Amino acid sequence: MFKKKFGFGLAFLLAAGTLLGACGGAEEEGNGGEGKKSDLKVGMVTDAGTIDDKSFNQGTWEGILAAKEELGIQEKYLKPAGITEADYLKEMGNLYDAGYKFIVTPGFKFETAVFKAQDNYEDAKFVILDGNPHSGDFNPVVKDNTVAVFFAEHESGFLAGVATALELKEGEAGFIGGMEIPAVQKFNWGFQQGLKYANENLGTNMTIKAENVVYQGTFDNTTAGKQLAAQMYDRGVNVIFTAAGGVGVGAIQEAKTRAEKGEEVWIVGVDVDQYADGIYDKANNKSVILTSAMKKLAHATQELIKAELDGKFPGGETLTYDVKNDGVGIPEENPNLSEDTVSKVKEIYEKIKSDEIKVSSEQGDLFK
Repeated sequence: MFKKKFGFGLAFLLAAGTLLGACGGAEEEGNGGEGKKSDLKVGMVTDAGTIDDKSFNQGTWEGILAAKEELGIQEKYLKPAGITEADYLKEMGNLYDAGYKFIVTPGFKFETAVFKAQDNYEDAKFVILDGNPHSGDFNPVVKDNTVAVFFAEHESGFLAGVATALELKEGEAGFIGGMEIPAVQKFNWGFQQGLKYANENLGTNMTIKAENVVYQGTFDNTTAGKQLAAQMYDRGVNVIFTAAGGVGVGAIQEAKTRAEKGEEVWIVGVDVDQYADGIYDKANNKSVILTSAMKKLAHATQELIKAELDGKFPGGETLTYDVKNDGVGIPEENPNLSEDTVSKVKEIYEKIKSDEIKVSSEQGDLFK
């Protein structure tokens, strides 16, 4: 039986990362992995981004494609015309009518749509990532045909903070968030705890000032991201953790521009491994992405599809992917991190796993 926290290995790591991209309409369909065949039809409704947005949509879709390869499921995604509840419900209905009765939705914006869909289509199964179904009152209602999935962002943020401090040794950090929602806040709080832990226990000297912790308010204002990053770098910030979707893309662009001119500036990526997005010197594979605070979106999606095929779909549950079940972390390999940094971060990872280190999911005692 599945429990509210259950274990997954480190098997499936994601490609590059950020959040939210462009709008439009798209559709793809397949017929299962080579030499394998399953009757299960898995559908996905995208958010504002595309399936190659290097974030939630892409991570989710990669998990579905991995399930196709391993398990032979059939897959299809639909891109809504807009981002309203009605738009999402329309595409869920279209998937259902086409026989795709295992439907995955990436992100909190699907909460009210999934709330209605789980009643409208009682013989379908729903997975919502980073959200709880509710009627608009934010009181979760996860029915037996639905699973809500969350991630321990504070733990991956903590690990990214430790890695940042160990690699840079000293300097000034900043944080650019998108909307000031719990998932983004937890990244910030965990990152700051990681910096502070490294200062107090590992001999580093990283600081972060209040003026360099900013929530921009959207996930799609690339220009604002560039401007915020430029302001922070001009104030002497060496590294910026971005948990901000398209806003973060703008920050990465600013960092790349400066790196091309010889400045030593860094970005900590989010959700997936963003190393490729930060490459500014292709010939030498140089990237401004120091590391990334990851959620293993693809692996979570793939595992829940497998659970359905095994007759173990944990309907009615709210699951948390954290360090204990290897659901969050930083990339295992990154050319910008030394072997010593990687080794020490692995030690910290195990200490979190064993409860020797406890990372707070609340604001707690951060930098003053």
